[in-house]
Amino acid sequence: MSEVPTVGFIGLGIMGMPMSVNLARAGYPVIAYSRSGARSSDLVDAGGQVVPVLSDALQGADVVITMLPDSPEVLEVTLGSGGVLESCQPGTVLVDMSTIAPDTSRQVFAQLRTRGIPSLDAPVSGGEVGAIAGTLSIMVGGDAAVLERVRPILDVLGGTVVHVGGPGSGQVVKAANQLIVAGTIQLVAEALTLASRHGVDPAAAAKVMGGGLAASRVLELKAKPMIEGAYPPGFRCRLHNKDLGIIIAAARDVGAAIPMGLLVSQFMASLVATGRGDLDHSALHSLVVELSAPPRPSDDGGDG
Repeated sequence: MSEVPTVGFIGLGIMGMPMSVNLARAGYPVIAYSRSGARSSDLVDAGGQVVPVLSDALQGADVVITMLPDSPEVLEVTLGSGGVLESCQPGTVLVDMSTIAPDTSRQVFAQLRTRGIPSLDAPVSGGEVGAIAGTLSIMVGGDAAVLERVRPILDVLGGTVVHVGGPGSGQVVKAANQLIVAGTIQLVAEALTLASRHGVDPAAAAKVMGGGLAASRVLELKAKPMIEGAYPPGFRCRLHNKDLGIIIAAARDVGAAIPMGLLVSQFMASLVATGRGDLDHSALHSLVVELSAPPRPSDDGGDG
């Protein structure tokens, strides 16, 4: 690997764009490809390059980072025609930062290994805010020695980079993370609705709860859109719905009981089915409001 490795970055969505920009600003040569033809001016302004063909971003890359929606897209980019398996030289490191099924990560690891291309599954938590600030939490599965080779790159993207085990382990931890996030969003939505229906200012309730044991990043970041009744996307419901499907499958594989996860997955699926899939996952609050009885006439509070 060269002294300043060239990064091939695949996926310029809500997360991928600010991540690639941060790498370019940190001095890494970034050659990016977007499957959707996403707007690329931010990366170009930061000194990066955007190419129209996938293989152009892969050939000559020392490290390839993928940030894609789901398992099929990762398989296409890594094992498909013109993808990592065909286009990259032995020794190139793949860092897949998508959130996908653990078994898919293990499949990619095994296939790339046959050509001497080491890979890491390194999904992230922190949302768009963390991607922009470079403070993501990155959970890494794969060979610990390979992680150390690319750690300087990951340190640009995240404030917490932890090796959690072998291939697929990063995705398992991400599934566990998404289970906590979904469950906590649901409970915050219920708590704020409960306070509001009793005439308590939900903003005041969120502030005081945030100073006690109920404090969480979810309460800190998601209470405001719930109170306002507006859910601009940071992490879309349809993507969290996909993640909950991964969680359920992973739990089924090992016989882990996740009753709370199964319940909140039904709520998230309902949001997607009713046309709210592109709202932020804090829109779980809207479903809680709909399921609740109308406020009593004497109530001064509101749900947004």
